Amino acid sequence: MMKLASKMTTEELADFIGVAKQTVNRWIREQGWQTENLPGVKGGRARLIHINKDVRNFIMKTPTMRQRTTSYSIAEPSVPYGAAESTPLREIMKVLNNMTPDEQHQLALLLAREGICGFLNRLGIAQTVEE
Repeated sequence: MMKLASKMTTEELADFIGVAKQTVNRWIREQGWQTENLPGVKGGRARLIHINKDVRNFIMKTPTMRQRTTSYSIAEPSVPYGAAESTPLREIMKVLNNMTPDEQHQLALLLAREGICGFLNRLGIAQTVEE
């Protein structure tokens, strides 16, 4: 089962559905989908689309999605039983999913250069050693 991220660029959504970016931009205008500027990118079309229930319903009704014969389907992100509250790992995953590819690359370089201990020190999280 294929799942959509909570936010996607117009290009990512267009590739997923199999339509042109211009088509997705037209849907944004016509359907009034909620979007936000893509951090660090200039231009009016560089936007993140909030993939909510209305967007999912619209996407599932498009001819390209109805005609797919594969086992792809759009599903709500699964939440493990008893994990409705926010956890640090879930918050970190949200941040990572919203990072641009360049930001993700820079983070990977930082982790490779300084390791986890250096990363935690930069965040101000002191590591305690139990003996």
